[in-house]
Amino acid sequence: MALKVGRGAEAPPFLVMDVISAANARAAALAPGEPGVIRMEVGQPGTGAPRGAAEAAIRALQAGAPMGYTEAFGLRSLRERIARHYAGRYGVAVPAGRVAVTVGASGAFPLAFLAAFDPGDSVAMAAPFYPPYANILTALGMKPQLLPCGPETRWQPTVAMLEALDPIPAGLIVASPCNPAGTMLPPAEFAAIAAWCEARGVRLVSDEIYHGLTYGEVPETTAAAFPGAIVVNSFSKYFSMTGWRIGWLVLPEDLVRPVECLAQNMFISAPHVAQVAAEAAFDCREELEANIARYRRSRALLLQALPEAGFDRLSPADGAFYLWADVGHLTNDSVEFCRRMLAEAGIAATPGVDFDRERGRRFLRFSYCGPEADMAEAPARLAAWLRR
Repeated sequence: MALKVGRGAEAPPFLVMDVISAANARAAALAPGEPGVIRMEVGQPGTGAPRGAAEAAIRALQAGAPMGYTEAFGLRSLRERIARHYAGRYGVAVPAGRVAVTVGASGAFPLAFLAAFDPGDSVAMAAPFYPPYANILTALGMKPQLLPCGPETRWQPTVAMLEALDPIPAGLIVASPCNPAGTMLPPAEFAAIAAWCEARGVRLVSDEIYHGLTYGEVPETTAAAFPGAIVVNSFSKYFSMTGWRIGWLVLPEDLVRPVECLAQNMFISAPHVAQVAAEAAFDCREELEANIARYRRSRALLLQALPEAGFDRLSPADGAFYLWADVGHLTNDSVEFCRRMLAEAGIAATPGVDFDRERGRRFLRFSYCGPEADMAEAPARLAAWLRR
């Protein structure tokens, strides 16, 4: 008799993780003297944790501080520091009691989705989208409801798209800046979307993990515009601490206790030593802002050089550290195109099907948060490869 397989097994893969594995294997197989692999596939800052954060963790360990379980919502001092961050950066009063420290933003999403939605509920999102939104919802028995977006809306949803939905979804996920396109919603449009959600009882989930990584207008937090919203953020991107696995939620009052109970059972707590480092990261602004300057330079270089190399259909990239490239004039199979790019040019990028299953075969995503020297070398390599 066949054994039962749970519905979670229906979740699609997060393809960028497969690309990481392939890039690692390619790098390991290089002969001495061969050019290295340029990593443009993953949103992992090449800068690493700020020095002050790492030193805080070292001091705590050398002092013999017990690194045990914390409260499910994290160290009180870290939650209070996050609350002060909202007051200082946005001018918004967020009580520390509404802040939940999580195991990365990746650990925040299932907590939020389980507390806010039921199996069978539809949750809307723009397409292209960050793959785990839909994959986690699918694993939890919920239904991703995709809103196909394009350059005419800067890859972001509109109120008109929401008005056309029938039935109205239980929730809406919005990211500004977004992954993979790096575009932002203008403040008036974001406020209109939040008002639409509030008027119709739609739970808004605002992914703000790329706040701080913008190259023009500075986004506002949804915690100010819509008290019923769930805000997701992380120390992985602006704070450059991917492997430390610390994120946070700002929760509406009605979800604080439900999320706390879920966190107690699912994760117990985020890693203690990583929370110590995360708290110290708030005092490393000079180093973090220097990282932004590096991304800004790489962005400017690639926006100029990639079109000259043959990749001339790029998203505006208002924020984050990605370029969403339409490669329909070069291929209709982005998976195979990226495989060949890695094998033949030594450049790893992520195929668009990871972010848009219907249209992604003609798109790919370049990440430019790696070393500046690599970003400067990439266009020439790509141009030479396309000329073969």
